[in-house]
Amino acid sequence: MDYKKELIDLIKTVFQEGASDLHLSQGRKPTVRVSGLLLPLIKREIPTKEDMMGILSELVSKENLELFLKTRELDFSYGIENGERFRGNAYLQQGMITIALRLIPKKIRSLTELNLPEILESFANKPQGFFLVVGPVGHGKTTTLAAMIESINESRAEHIITIEDPIEYIYEQKKSIIDQREVRVDTEDFPVALKSMFREDVDVVLIGEMRGTETISTAVTAAETGHLVFSTLHTNSASQTISRIIDSFPGEQQGQIRVQLAGSLTGIFSQRLIPRISGGLIPAYELLINNNAVANLIRENRIHEINSVIETSSQEGMVDMNRSLADLVARGEITIESAYMYALDPKVLERMI
Repeated sequence: MDYKKELIDLIKTVFQEGASDLHLSQGRKPTVRVSGLLLPLIKREIPTKEDMMGILSELVSKENLELFLKTRELDFSYGIENGERFRGNAYLQQGMITIALRLIPKKIRSLTELNLPEILESFANKPQGFFLVVGPVGHGKTTTLAAMIESINESRAEHIITIEDPIEYIYEQKKSIIDQREVRVDTEDFPVALKSMFREDVDVVLIGEMRGTETISTAVTAAETGHLVFSTLHTNSASQTISRIIDSFPGEQQGQIRVQLAGSLTGIFSQRLIPRISGGLIPAYELLINNNAVANLIRENRIHEINSVIETSSQEGMVDMNRSLADLVARGEITIESAYMYALDPKVLERMI
């Protein structure tokens, strides 16, 4: 089999179907995800072990292929001629090679095009601070952050560094200088790259993901010392995010990180991509803004009270997830069933619909 041609044909199918993801595995039909639904490509051949090895060899370098064979899993990126890119992960399941590819569009869409609130622009305009976009895997966190970084790039002259594993969106330098560093390619790991950042005259840093206490601690310190820091976490809500950050530290360090977080955090944006009645996906979201009340709750370890602050602070720009879902239902964008599926507290949502 011509594996390069096979890969090109599969990628063409992704574009033709308007898919976000492509799943390949030994012993089953190639499958794409369209508007959140998995669809097997029934006309395609089922890949063999040899086929999967051949396709993976086309996707990654020889060095990364050797790393995969050693570690049995690998994050990577793959670019095609038209400038579009894929984020990939190769792994074994029951001893069989499996590949998941996520399409990263060439065009970075604006917050408006993504149906996201204008208030996010204000967080991109801050001179310093720590802003997190959170949510489950595959719900648009990276795309939202890319829109915010691109907003800075288009509006002012800053030195922006991204630290990613792997690099996803590629930024075209406009008003800002943008340096993109990939873990294992341009730097050893996230902590090493973050420590180097302090000597690189950086204004804005995008950390692909908060991994480990060392990365979190350095990111918070960077926000305290005059940098604007953006990152992501796989958490379900703003309050859970704060608890996850604090709980990742040993007990004797938690008091210090609470104080640091209370002072450096600017906001947390939690989002979900929900099937739209008219087709495609639309975001529902929660927005926490770190005001005096929130900062006091963080310092005093009363994190469980933060949800109440969000629910009662819409006049300050905060957004409650249930309210966001209820609004989408009222506008005819999503079904009631979808709203309940994504609600963190269905009983509260029931009172709003």
